[in-house]
Order: sequence, then C-alpha cells, then structure tokens
Amino acid sequence: MVQFHEHIITELLEDINGGLVVLSSGLSLSKLVSSLLLLHTHSEGTLLILSPSSATLRSRITFNLKTLNPQFTQIPSEITAELPAHHRHSLYSSGNIFFITPRILIVDLLTNKIPTSMISGIIILNAHSLSETSTEAFIIRIYRSLNRGGYVRAFSDKPHAMVSGFAKAERTMKFLHVRRLHLWPRFQVYVSQELERDPPEVVDIRVPMSRYMVGIQKAIVEVMDACLKEMRKTNKVDVEDLTVENGLFKSFDEIVRRQLDPIWHTLGKKTKQLVSDLKTLTKLLDYLVRYDAVTYLKYLDTLRVSESFRSVWLFAEASYKIFDFAKKRVYHLVRSDGTKVSEVNKSAKNKKRKVKEDNKDSEEADDGTSSSSNAGLVLEEVLEEAPKWKVLREILEEIEEERQKQGGLREELLAEGKDTDNGIVLVACKDERSCLQIEECIFKSPQKVMSEEWKKYLLSKVQLRDIVHKKKKPKDPKGFGILDGVTPIAPAQNAETSSISKQEHDALLAAASGLRGLAENDFEDPQPDFGGRGRGKGKRKVGNKKGPIINDEVQSGNREASTSYKAETSVENMVLRKHKNPDTTTANAKPLPPVQLYALESDQPILDILKPSIVIVYHPDVAFVREIEVYKAENPSKKLKVYFLFYEDSTEVQKFEASIRRENGAFESLIRQKSMMMIPVDQGGHCLGMTSSFESDLSSTQNSMTRRAGGRKEVDKEMQVIVDMREFMSSLPNVLHQKGMRIIPVTLEVGDYILSPLICVERKSIQDLFMSFTSGRLYHQVETMVRYYRIPVLLIEFSQDKSFSFQSASDIGDDVTPNNIISKLSLLALHFPRLRIIWSRSLHATAEIFAALKANQDEPDETKAMRVGVPSEEGIVENDVRAENYNTSAVEFLRRLPGVTDSNYRAIMDGCKSLAELALLPLEKLAELMGGHKAARTLREFLDAKYPTLL
Repeated sequence: MVQFHEHIITELLEDINGGLVVLSSGLSLSKLVSSLLLLHTHSEGTLLILSPSSATLRSRITFNLKTLNPQFTQIPSEITAELPAHHRHSLYSSGNIFFITPRILIVDLLTNKIPTSMISGIIILNAHSLSETSTEAFIIRIYRSLNRGGYVRAFSDKPHAMVSGFAKAERTMKFLHVRRLHLWPRFQVYVSQELERDPPEVVDIRVPMSRYMVGIQKAIVEVMDACLKEMRKTNKVDVEDLTVENGLFKSFDEIVRRQLDPIWHTLGKKTKQLVSDLKTLTKLLDYLVRYDAVTYLKYLDTLRVSESFRSVWLFAEASYKIFDFAKKRVYHLVRSDGTKVSEVNKSAKNKKRKVKEDNKDSEEADDGTSSSSNAGLVLEEVLEEAPKWKVLREILEEIEEERQKQGGLREELLAEGKDTDNGIVLVACKDERSCLQIEECIFKSPQKVMSEEWKKYLLSKVQLRDIVHKKKKPKDPKGFGILDGVTPIAPAQNAETSSISKQEHDALLAAASGLRGLAENDFEDPQPDFGGRGRGKGKRKVGNKKGPIINDEVQSGNREASTSYKAETSVENMVLRKHKNPDTTTANAKPLPPVQLYALESDQPILDILKPSIVIVYHPDVAFVREIEVYKAENPSKKLKVYFLFYEDSTEVQKFEASIRRENGAFESLIRQKSMMMIPVDQGGHCLGMTSSFESDLSSTQNSMTRRAGGRKEVDKEMQVIVDMREFMSSLPNVLHQKGMRIIPVTLEVGDYILSPLICVERKSIQDLFMSFTSGRLYHQVETMVRYYRIPVLLIEFSQDKSFSFQSASDIGDDVTPNNIISKLSLLALHFPRLRIIWSRSLHATAEIFAALKANQDEPDETKAMRVGVPSEEGIVENDVRAENYNTSAVEFLRRLPGVTDSNYRAIMDGCKSLAELALLPLEKLAELMGGHKAARTLREFLDAKYPTLL
C-alpha cells in the first residue's frame, strides 16, 4: 500500500462520524477502499457498501482484497432481492461486509427488516453522482435517524463532477450528514513526493500526422468554431463554456444541454441541431487519431447519409475539406487511359489496382466507337496507414533488440532471483476495436490490415447496391459495364459535363464487383451464382489463398486474452503463445517481444496482474498514467519504462493537457469552497442535513381555515403513502419522505402510488410515457386502474431542470395523428373519461400535489392495496368496483353501442337487467332511459338492422 493511502485512512478514522474523500482520477480508489475494508472486524458490526453503477469497481475491490491479504476471509458478497427476508436479516446481523444495491437497502429500512444498531457504517463509492433527491441520500437520512453512532464514508475520484453546480461539495456533505472533506489531488505534498521519489523512465514520442490528417483536423476545428459562433448568437448559453478546448471532451454536450434544457421547447430547429452537430464534431476529432483511414471514411459516409438533410455543419465552408481529405487518404480517381482526374499525392506509396478491361470487348460493345471517348474512371489505392503503427512496430523491434543484447545479464539475474521481468510488453489502447486492429498489425502487417479494411469497404458498397437493385427492376439484364470493372461514359456525356461524384460512385462499384468476382473464383466449392452474368464460384471470401492463415482457435484465444483476466497464468500463457505462433511471423520481419493489448475502457487491474516492465501508452489517458505512477511507487525496486505516443500538434495532445488543467482547476475550486464552508452541527457534534427537520406546514391542508375557534390547534395526523417496490428506482419516495409522509413499500399489481382507498396514481416520466404508449402498456395500466379505483390518476412528471413541455407549439398539429404524443393522450382521455391527468413540473411539485389530493381523504390500507388485482384461490378479484354488481364484459359491450354515452349508460343498466332485455325495449322506453329520442332511435336502428348474408 502506498503511504498517501495510509494518510487518507488515518484522517478518515479520526472522525467517527465519517467523511467525504475526493482524490484525483487514477490514484487507485479501489485499493484505498480495499485497505480500509481490511481494518474491519466482526465486533464492530456489519459494514454495507452501496454497490456502484459499474461492476468493474466492485470486481477490482474484490481482487485487491485477495491480493493485499490472501488470508482475509471477509470477502464481500452481494445482498440481492432474490434472498428471502429472513435470510437478509441474518446477514445484516452477521458482522460481515456486504455489497448491496440502494433499492434493496431502502426498502428494508422502511419495512424495519434491518437491525440498524448492528450496522457499523455505510460506504458510498460514487459520491459525485449523488443529489439531495437520490436514493442514497434517502438511505443516509433514515440510517442517521435510527443509528446516531454509525459512520458514513463517501468516496469520489471525479473531482470535476464535484464542482458542477452551485456548492455541490457542501450540499453533498449536508445530505450525507458528514462534517469533514478530504481533498487529495495529484499535486498534494504527500502524493507528489511519493510518486516522484522513484519515477519510471519515460520516453515521450511525438509522431507527426500526415498531411491529410492535419488538413482534416484543421477543417473540423474550423467547422466547430463556426458552429460555436452560431450558438453564441442565440444569447442563451454561457459564452465562457463555448470554447473549442471544452469541445474536445465528451461532457461538453452535457454542459450545453444542461443550460438549454429548461428552454429547450422555445429553441428553433437550427439551435437544437447545432447541439447535436457539436457532439458529432467531437467524435470526428476523436476518431481521427483513433481509427484507420478506411474506417474513418466509412463513418463519414454514414454521417453523410444520416445527417445530410438536417445537419448544419455539413453546409459549413470547411466541411468539404473533411470529406475530400478523408477520401484522399484512401484512394484517388484516375481515368482508365492513365489521365488523372485530380492531383495525386506523389509522396505516398500508391498501390494501383486497375480492374481488368478488354479494349476489344468494349469496342465491340460500342459498335466501333473510339476507346478514348469511353475511357471510364478507375480507382488508384492510397490506403494511408496510421503513422503510429509504424512507430509502434519500431518500438517493439527496438525493445526486443535490447533484450537480446542483455540476454546474458538477464540469465545471471534470473539465476540470482533478482529479475522480475516476465518479458511482456503492455500496449494500452482506448477501446477494444483499436486493440484488435493493432493486434492484426502486429500479427500480419499494416498493409494487409488496410487491404482487408478496404475490401470490406468495397464489398459493403456492392451489398448496398444489391439491396437497392432488389427493389428496382434492372434496366439492363446483361449487367453492362459495371461487372467488367470499368464504368463507361456515354458518347453524349463527356468528362466535362458528367457528374464526378456519380462517376466516383460507379468506379467504387466497379472495383467492388471485380473484387467480388476474384473472391468467388478463389473459393474451392463450386456454387451457382445468383444474379449477374459472371460464373463466379461459391460464397464471398475476401483475401488471397497464399496469405498467412491464423488458426481461429488461437485468434479467439488471443482476443480473449486481451480482455479476460481471470488468472495470471492463463493471461501470460495466452500472450506468450500468441507471438510464438510461427504462422503469424513473416520471413523478413524482425523478432518482436510478446505483447499484451489492453483496452482502457475495460478498467481492469492489468498492471497488478501482468506486472509488466515496459508499457506503451498508445492512446494517452490521464487516469491510466496515474495508475502507472502508483504501480511504480508500490514496486520501487522494479524497473519500469513507459513510452507515450502522441500525434504532434494534434487535439490528442491538447485534450490530454486540458484534462490535467481541468482537474487541477476543480481541486482549486474545492479548496476554496472548503475554506469558506459552513456545516451546521448539533450539540452532539453530528452534522445536520438540509432536510433534517421536516416541513410541517404540509401536514395541514391548503384548504385549512385561517381562523380557528378559541385558537385550538388540531392534532396533526401522519400522512402515509403506499408505494410500489419498483418505484424506488426513482427519487419521488425520497421527496415524499422529506415532506413528512410515511412511506409504505409493498408490491402493487395496480398503480404505483396509493394515496387513499379511492385514489390510485400511475406515475410516468417523459421517457417512460413515450415507451408505454409505444408498447401499449399504458392502456392496460389505465384500464386496470379504472376498474379497481374510483379516482384513477395518470401523473406525468417532468424533470425540474428541463422544459415543462412535450414539444414546441409549432410542432403541434391541428389533426389527430397516430405518431403525435398529444394525439395519443387525447385518445386516452376520450377512451377513459374517469381518468384524471396531472402534470407536474418537478418532484417537489408532485409532493405538493399528493398532499393536496390527500386532503379530506382516508388513509390507504396496506393489506387491501396489496390484494387489489390479485385473484383469490376461487378466481374472484377483490375490490373490483364493477365486478361486484355487474358483468364487466357486458358493460364494455354496452358502452360501445351507438347512441350509448358516458352520461346515459348507467341509467340503461338500472332500467334493464341484461342485453337481451335491452334489445326488446320499445322506442319510448329507450328514449326515457337514454335521455332523448335521437339517441334511442340510433340504438334501435342499429339493433333492428339486417345483417348481410351470403345466400
């Protein structure tokens, strides 16, 4: 364990009340928590860890506990909803450590199934994601009220998230009921001294980008700046946040949306599209330095199709350069006679592949016309490789060369037991796709990787063409032109007047068709060819038979080794076997060391598992850099060499440096907040949260009289609300509890909230409302509420920080359309006249509405609410307000008859006992029951109408 972790734990243990710890990302939060858990004993009581949203953090804590102390027997298990109540109660009393989800814990707390005196403390691992209305805050409030001696220890390694909003750190401490804030940035004295005492050897390599990559990056930045200028013109966003540097981060889209959400329904289509375009441009910058040229071009093609009509950035002046340079990284267009259409990059190593053309056949097909007039376009491949690929291979060759030179010295150290180097080189990439592609570059060669990507790109063009042709009748059944590999130009349509983009598309199809023909000829088993005049054989297969073949089992095992770390030996065996495979090495290539590829997004303890001596950071990441520093501090005697690969003068460098500045700025803001923070405490030294005293004014109704006889005050009665178990995923039960209402969690078959014996509420958030309409679930839910409760309520709840509107007024049409949400709500209200629809602006507004609805109402009965909608053993459903006295199917049939309305169907039911009796009633009696001759005549004509027959 590093020493600054000991300092953090010492500070935490000084305050029995607990505390909030915020440390820099990458400083091994999982190891810190694991070291703290090792100090727990049975005598202290049970320790509960609220399960984080990411399962990787939980798995890393378990791994570190086993690594730090193999004899530690209290490895935390997870308490799940599958365990019965009595079993959970015994676990709560065992004195062990458990992971538990907030939803299970809050339900057990409200139902008094937890012996809170036996709970020594609660640990929260994601303090940056909490708010006053979160379930975690609900848990802490109840726990503090039942156990004043327990502690709460919260952790966060996202300092920038702790400064979003006004005084978030102070508010978080208040609803967690903690008094002390512990800040541990990278520049803290203890941290910096320890990490810089014996740092690893660092080699910073700046790789120059290609000319086209520089052009694409410059064009994207220009387009992004143009979009930001358009956004500033709206005067609805904070100008300080609208910078290109902020636009490099994924959170930039969230920052802009957070400011615009409250007024989203008032914005025009252009402003909304600008927000989406900024997110797209951020991706384009990231993908430029992450993926190969062909994949990047393929992504641009999808953007052109999906965003062509509504996108703003596509019409910017510099956007043309993005597409043009992306194409030039992959291919050029030349004429079949050798005349070049556009300037060809002479510095790149061009590999030409002209699809076969037969001048004699073309002359015969054109009835003697000259071949120069029919000179089509063919593709000249460029297939620019990522500049980092070559540098990475040179580094690996250099590493292996140095190791071979030191072979004798290593054998001596190994004999003495001083050499801990296992020979594995760790290469860290951003995502799994990059890992797989770099793995193929090492196995084969960059040229083969690019060639395969190019083949996939061309074949996707043919597949798309085939799909289109299936829907359209082919004009020429012979497949003239394209399948020959050359796109001819008609005599009346020369190169000057024809569309270059059309010719380019046809040239791509020509190259792809020729490629498919070659692939089909390479296949051994003859199969009939469907469509086209070629006699190709078999299925589509890309590649040359003479190329290197990798065993599928070995390849799948290697890919599994990149992501699976179940055991150290298995990982090492996989990696070592990978580069000893003779099929994966070429004759002239220099030997390479065994390499383990690691995806940063998987967030696995790869350094502690592999214990490498050389790390190549292919995609720089601040958190992983800190992990390397901590790993070296934990192993000071181990030699560690780290290579950093940056694209020179790229947004990759700018983003890396900006992330460090952003984190340092966040800690500086937290330090200032801590110096001015005011935390109220009671006499016992415990922190008082913002909601420690419930608002008592809601216990009296809004309709209470302002003058009371003799000044006598009525005895306040406790309001109670029955809540469905599944509703504890939302924050509304927490807010209701803050308002002084008693929450009773049960499993309900009908409704989400039962306010009284008469009132049942089905709550829908905006997203859930749209999904429920689409699936038809809302219709069934409302139908059951109408059947069992006299006052069914549909609550539509909006978010407080978003617009209080479904859509802008201009989007609401005059007619009822099946796709419009307002039309769907209107039809729902027409179909269920007794349904009450309530609109709520926020969670707190919902609590106010519930208090008003409960005025002058009896409190709901828990046992009755649980039985509603549940058939008994005899099949009878209790509390069915219609089934008690009426045949529900007959009532539904009656209400759908012509002339029968919601105002007269009850009178009809009182006047006749059955539908058969209704059919025999005279017109005068029907008019008396239905309230008019017109409605009676409509019904009588329907009942007496002749039905058509086939005879």
